[in-house]
Amino acid sequence: MIKQRIARRGQGKSGGFRVVLLYRRGARAFFVYGFAKSERANISQDELAALKELASEMLTYGETEITNAMESGPLIEVICHE
Repeated sequence: MIKQRIARRGQGKSGGFRVVLLYRRGARAFFVYGFAKSERANISQDELAALKELASEMLTYGETEITNAMESGPLIEVICHE
């Protein structure tokens, strides 16, 4: 699980966003949460624990589980060719 600060155009990282990614090198990445730092300072300990639990489950997903989750709605695939 990675919590990353992302700069807002013209305001830098301190006025930007935080995003939470679930990531396994060489396998896949899931964007699971994002918020403006102006709206809240950080995630709570309870949210952190829930996100870690989610990471443990989602990073074990195979192609079948991912396809099922995309077809039923909880996951949306984002393709970037950069």
